[in-house]
Amino acid sequence: MPLHDLVTLTTGVTLLAGLLAVLGLHGYASGRAQRAALVDRLSHTGESPLSGRRRRFRDLDRRLRRTSAGRRLELRLAATGLDVTPGEFFVYMLAAVAALWLIGQAALAPFFGPIAGLLGVFAAVQFLNWQRQKRIERFIGQLPELARILANATHAGLALRTAIGMAAEELEAPAGEELGKVADQLAVGHSLDDALGELADRLPSRELVVLVTTLVLSNRAGGQVVSALRNLTETLEERKETRREIRTQLSQVTMTSYAVPVLGIGALFLMNGVKSGTLDRMTGSPFGQGAVLVAFGLYAVGFVLIRRLSRIDV
Repeated sequence: MPLHDLVTLTTGVTLLAGLLAVLGLHGYASGRAQRAALVDRLSHTGESPLSGRRRRFRDLDRRLRRTSAGRRLELRLAATGLDVTPGEFFVYMLAAVAALWLIGQAALAPFFGPIAGLLGVFAAVQFLNWQRQKRIERFIGQLPELARILANATHAGLALRTAIGMAAEELEAPAGEELGKVADQLAVGHSLDDALGELADRLPSRELVVLVTTLVLSNRAGGQVVSALRNLTETLEERKETRREIRTQLSQVTMTSYAVPVLGIGALFLMNGVKSGTLDRMTGSPFGQGAVLVAFGLYAVGFVLIRRLSRIDV
């Protein structure tokens, strides 16, 4: 083969290989970008259409979601209805812990810094529990109206899946949002049992379990959904009034459970305010540190016992 033809062939092969390499890199980069966008949409880490804001700490959020603790935190945040990702919540919690650590160390004594940090973690967990319970209570309050809408829709001849989608559009949050998730799961092929079961797991309550069980059994056996839902509506209305009365009666006990540890922490500030350096001297010995830890432990036990004794399941 002449040298000129060999050079031409080599050049052509090189250009073809370079073109294929460029196309391959472009396809690889495009695929990674599409996959990242899909993960962001599914995990709510991209732009939020509701809030219109950009998510922070996206890399940390992805790493957290790969761990079991991160997945549990994601489920807990989903149950609260907060527009916060696990990564954002983790960073905010660390910032609060660091701030409380510094405040406790500067205002009281260096020994109280780690204790204040642990109290920050406890406060963050309690905040999530409070938000979740508040959302559950609001959802329970909407259950009679939800049962009424489902009963009317099925009485009009609509399928239960269609009735759930209609209730999701008519009801306000949180019932509308939760039923919207159920309707989306049904639309992509999930069974009614699985979709309603996940709803009961996100917002656990006896009322919701009864409603879900009624819908599932009626859907399986083909029973009288309308009459069952109408009877359930009356029962849910009565339970709603009973829960309101019990919550009113126990409001003083609930405030007492929070006042007990607050009084203990206030006593520390009072002691240090009366005579500066008292807490430094008290926590300067192992005996004083042990006494402080025992006192905080007793306050925690008192808080838990008061909340347990005042809990009435209806």
